[in-house]
Amino acid sequence: MSETVPPSSDPLHGLREEFRAHLETFYARLQLAPPYESVEKAIRALTTAVHALPKPEQARIAADPTLRWEHFRRAFETSGLSRKHRGIIAGLAKNRAALDLPPDYDGFLSLFTS
Repeated sequence: MSETVPPSSDPLHGLREEFRAHLETFYARLQLAPPYESVEKAIRALTTAVHALPKPEQARIAADPTLRWEHFRRAFETSGLSRKHRGIIAGLAKNRAALDLPPDYDGFLSLFTS
């Protein structure tokens, strides 16, 4: 019988894992290889930014999808991911309807079209 591990009470861990999953989805749906070094840099940027906040603010971010996506977008931009594959993604983003991405990812895509 396997033991179940209780979910982490660390909101930062959950945010990192969610962000990583969103980045994997983003690049997979665009059929592009993720720039792994920049992905790791983005996760570190998110970790650094959220870790600097008070614990109640971290918990608030973890509980609010809109705040999470704001922080994900900021880390995406800060890390330089918005400069990788720029031409390709900008071209794909012009036909947003053809992309198989939920609307939440528009924050990432808008960085390539501005």
